Amino acid sequence: MKILDRYILTQFIKTFLGVFIVLMFILILQSIWLYIAELAGKDLDFETIAKFMMYTVPLIVPLALPLSIIVASIMVFGSLAENYEFAAMKSNGISLQRAMRSLMIVIVGIGVISFFFANTVIPWGNLKQKNLRNNIAKKAPSMAIGEGTFNQIGDVNIKVAKKSGEANEFLNDVIIHKKNPLRYGNYTVIKSKRGELKSSLKSNVIQLVLEDGNYYEDLYPQDLARSASSPFVKSEFEEYVFNIDVSKLNSSVNIDEEVVTDNQKMLRMDELATSIDTFSVQLTENLKLYRNSQYNKWSPNAFTAMIKRQQLDTTAVLTSSEDFMKKLGNTSQLAIYENALNNISRQRAAVSNRVEQVKVEDNRIRKFEMEIHKKFVLGVACIILFFIGAPLGAIIKKGGMGLPLVIAVVFFLTYHFIGIFAEKSASEGAMPAWLGSWMSTLIIFPIGIYITYKATSDQPLIEINSSITSFFERFKKKPKLPKTVV
Repeated sequence: MKILDRYILTQFIKTFLGVFIVLMFILILQSIWLYIAELAGKDLDFETIAKFMMYTVPLIVPLALPLSIIVASIMVFGSLAENYEFAAMKSNGISLQRAMRSLMIVIVGIGVISFFFANTVIPWGNLKQKNLRNNIAKKAPSMAIGEGTFNQIGDVNIKVAKKSGEANEFLNDVIIHKKNPLRYGNYTVIKSKRGELKSSLKSNVIQLVLEDGNYYEDLYPQDLARSASSPFVKSEFEEYVFNIDVSKLNSSVNIDEEVVTDNQKMLRMDELATSIDTFSVQLTENLKLYRNSQYNKWSPNAFTAMIKRQQLDTTAVLTSSEDFMKKLGNTSQLAIYENALNNISRQRAAVSNRVEQVKVEDNRIRKFEMEIHKKFVLGVACIILFFIGAPLGAIIKKGGMGLPLVIAVVFFLTYHFIGIFAEKSASEGAMPAWLGSWMSTLIIFPIGIYITYKATSDQPLIEINSSITSFFERFKKKPKLPKTVV
């Protein structure tokens, strides 16, 4: 390896690792903030929190890796151009492609590694994190009562204005909504000015001693006449002991238990392909069975058999040439019409439900297909973003964390949001599944070619002065040419 290649490669690797570590740290904090509602108040030990962070790291790599590559590329090549190192290279006959050659090998290697990472580590992280979140949700909260918000514990919701005391055992302005197991909703409300926790929240019973409050409960009488008057019970108390059973919440929970294993983000390519084949065969067979059942139910032969059965139930036996409706009275005709309308309405509802089921099953297949393509998209995106960042840095001739970072973030966010919208449209059937996964990459690919061409030919990215000059020249008054005399 020549000195120039070693120098550029060293600068890029140092910048890339620094940017990647910073972005991973920021995205990990953002993930913890995103799931803070699921983690707070669960009495989690350090080991469980460390597991959650470890399982979250693979999930944010698809965001941090491409962004780190384009930021590092713009910063390194922008710094080389800003310090006139590119000018020195070109004076010695070294082109931009030659300067990028060593990094091309590294970026292609990162793209290949990212494919295997997306096929193995990312599904593992999704599997572990999803099941860990489900298991954490089953654990009993150790600090379940927060200030200023309703907190659900068992079958009650508790809100306190302020907590005080060494162990936060004294409560002010307590409001309790208790659910009714027979009816949906909160029909019991307890309000008190003060309260005190008499037992540990880790026990199976949380005991609250409430002072100076009111008790209100809606009654649910069996007599409909009494229920119309909306009866209720209201009372005042000086002291009221309220017990909350949390034995079900405090039951042993295996944090490492894996229940959800069939999500498309948890599967490798071979597993995704097998699932797609299974779902496609099931969908085809179900549609075939449904079509046959509908034909057998509504075919002409089925109608004929149904009419014969209805005629046999009556006293008059009709021939095929007789008018069946004229033999019936108005009441019978009305009943037949109403029955036919009801049958049609039920059939339309059944068909609509079946259509919605088919859409759901088809969308599931599309999501599995997109997940296969997304494993390739990550590596290809890293390569294309490098070919955008390196020439762009040579053009703007600016290093550091200022303008290069802004430009890199703009490019990456554009790429990322296009991918989100395309995947959403593809999952709903607006475009093929492969196009939804590759749409953002296909859009930035010609941009990379254009920027690379501009950088290698020493042309500005946008020729603003020449464009403005040519625009105003169109409106200039052309001078009149002298007439030629023949």
